[in-house]
Amino acid sequence: MESELSVRDALTKEYVGVNESDTVLSVVRLLRRERSSCALVLRGAEPVGIVTEWDVLDLVAEEGDPAETTVDEVMSTPVETIGADRSLTGAADVMTRQKFRNLVVEDEDGLLGVLTQRDVIAVAGSFQPTTMASPGQAVSTTSSAGADEERVPSSDEYTTQGVCEACGSLAESLFESNGQLLCADCRTV
Repeated sequence: MESELSVRDALTKEYVGVNESDTVLSVVRLLRRERSSCALVLRGAEPVGIVTEWDVLDLVAEEGDPAETTVDEVMSTPVETIGADRSLTGAADVMTRQKFRNLVVEDEDGLLGVLTQRDVIAVAGSFQPTTMASPGQAVSTTSSAGADEERVPSSDEYTTQGVCEACGSLAESLFESNGQLLCADCRTV
């Protein structure tokens, strides 16, 4: 019997680290050079924040100046961490439910790296989810309020986690629409 993969098995050990006083423009240039979607903001060896492409997009949308704005003004805090020995499935669940694209991975010795959505997708191996229930067959779920409930999925709903083919987000449920598997947000667009 094969054991479940852990976060340690999938994480990106080489990560981009920046300082709180760096400008956003210098961080964007570094991210492009390193082909990374996020940078850990470090104070010494301690992660104190994370800068993602979304933080940069927010700055640009607010007409801020990336050359004049420092990382500490745009970084996301606190840093969301996960233990290295946690199951990869558990980490993917946290990412999906909390809408995080990146989790900082730590063990008893400190910072190990960053687990990204891309890491999870790469390990998942297949982007083609399988339908868990036949149309008309009830599926047990837990509602956001924590109550167990049964519902009947539509024929175009996939009940496994997967990656939306439109936005690239990890989603709890995917729906087939015009030959694509889409998350609930993209399906309504």
